[in-house]
Amino acid sequence: MKRVPKPVFFIVALLILAFSFTAIFGVSYYTGDNKNTAVKGLGDIRWGIDIRGGVEATFQPAGGVNATDEQLESAKSIIETRMISQGITDYELYADKGNDRIIVRFPWKSDEKEFNAVEAINEISSTAKLTFRPGREYEKTDIGSDGSYVYKTPTGETETVLMDGSYIKSAKASVYQDNDSTPQYVVSLEFTDKGKDRFGEITSQYVNKTISIWMDEIMLSAPTVNQAITDGKAQIEGDFTAEEATQLAEKINAGALPFQLETISYGNISPTLGENSLIAMGYAGIIAFIIIAIIMIIFYRLPGLIAIVSLVGQMGLSIAAISGYFTTISSFTMTLPGIAGLILSIGIGVDCNVITAERIKEELKAGRTLDGALDRGTKNSLSAIVDGNMTVIIVSIILMLVFGPSNILSVLFGESTTGTIYSFGFTLLVGVIANFIMGVFLSRVMLRSVAGFKFIRKKWLFGGAKNDK
Repeated sequence: MKRVPKPVFFIVALLILAFSFTAIFGVSYYTGDNKNTAVKGLGDIRWGIDIRGGVEATFQPAGGVNATDEQLESAKSIIETRMISQGITDYELYADKGNDRIIVRFPWKSDEKEFNAVEAINEISSTAKLTFRPGREYEKTDIGSDGSYVYKTPTGETETVLMDGSYIKSAKASVYQDNDSTPQYVVSLEFTDKGKDRFGEITSQYVNKTISIWMDEIMLSAPTVNQAITDGKAQIEGDFTAEEATQLAEKINAGALPFQLETISYGNISPTLGENSLIAMGYAGIIAFIIIAIIMIIFYRLPGLIAIVSLVGQMGLSIAAISGYFTTISSFTMTLPGIAGLILSIGIGVDCNVITAERIKEELKAGRTLDGALDRGTKNSLSAIVDGNMTVIIVSIILMLVFGPSNILSVLFGESTTGTIYSFGFTLLVGVIANFIMGVFLSRVMLRSVAGFKFIRKKWLFGGAKNDK
């Protein structure tokens, strides 16, 4: 068996525990009375309607506009895109084409305190318009929540609109290293064929001049054009953080509604489960995990202890992928079926570690040396683990593809059902991938590392008989 250096066990175990702690509890700090979240945790997850309730609203075209079926469907699609881009996957969205109505139900934000339905509705129905303007003249200056200046209301020559966001094909957040090797986050733009020609004309005309970029009445950036940009690609720079760049890209991709929407009715939706039930589930989960930990340690001893560390890491990684811990991955709306998928993936993680520990015990009973038992046990268990996990991964992907947003089964089963099953598939997939990383790879690294300590090299510590050394 190939040995792993002894310190690796402590390094990996401490990294897993530290990562899991920050993923579960998050990292935040206060500047005065304002709370700043550096790393999102369990408390930043957006809970679904069934757990925390939400908002129901009915929209119609403003100003008496008689929208066509295509326009109404376009507005519905853009609202759906905005919700998905914000990590809202637990929603119901309908277009009543006979009465020019759009009905939507969606959950509250994770940090919602006021439960203001009007403000929540504006989050998805406001028309955000991206424009490119000459110069950088503005009327107002405000201070943003992070203390930076926010420039508002174009004036003078900057009132002229050179082009708008309809010429943009896509936008995405990206990062590059500047001359000081400092990461700089930007928003990369790709223009349509017409946009490529139009942007080429504008940048040719404004070489060595400023073209400001605005979202509605707020100036996002005011770069100087160094040369004509004719390849249909550009970048928005503005001292963004990773999260700000991602949010801006999502807003641009969401586009503008084909007409203004006005809210004709709205109200709050009561949760079917409730936060008290969620807290009770949390306590039940902690108790169940403690019981599992005790059983694993009693039956499998040292491999059982390492399995518990890997399971903590699996939970931490699963929560991180849902909460928005990684700034490049959007947060995810957690529903009751989503919790079920997460619990099922933890069960799969326990099964993975049990299979490995049992194989090691069998090899020790067969009279193999400790190194031989660890080597054969981990190798012989791998195929069974991979087969079982790959099956779950395939099923999870199928659930996400078939029951994801905007698919034919939305018509057959309803969009509420669609979001529910998609949530289950997503959390199950995330949990199984986390199991591969923690339960298959890192747990084996820790196992081989700890076997290098002389005082630990006793077969009974790895599941063998007590009289084995």
